[in-house]
Amino acid sequence: MIIQTSRFGPLEVDENRLIHFPRGILGFPDQRNYALIQTAEQSGFYWLQAVDRPDLAFVVCDPRLFVPDYVVPVKVEELSQIGLMDPSTAQVFIIVNKVETLLTGNLQGPLVVNVESRMARQLVLSDRRYSTRHPLMDLAARTATVSKTA
Repeated sequence: MIIQTSRFGPLEVDENRLIHFPRGILGFPDQRNYALIQTAEQSGFYWLQAVDRPDLAFVVCDPRLFVPDYVVPVKVEELSQIGLMDPSTAQVFIIVNKVETLLTGNLQGPLVVNVESRMARQLVLSDRRYSTRHPLMDLAARTATVSKTA
């Protein structure tokens, strides 16, 4: 299918890359269908693009790339709403934000995806170990390292 995006123009998206959030994402309850777009072959970052709204997209990643011991404490009732019985079979993403040169991730609001049905839900965690702006990567430090080795 073809979807319109403000960042990339019209994109052809495999329907197997569509994810449905029955309750939407926090702040966007009416936007329920998203496409997961990988922009680079080796990148761990994706765009979660709203299917019906070209200007709405989130950068997401697997939190375990940056926080290897990250675990989503989830209740079975929450997962059953997206048809998931075994939490270990879920794909978890976090929304990434850029604050100056720092990439941060929302570890308190993970997106849990049932890989088989492509149904998903954003959870709101109360675990104080995690924040909504957990530092993931300093882009300035990464650029400096690359420059020194080039």
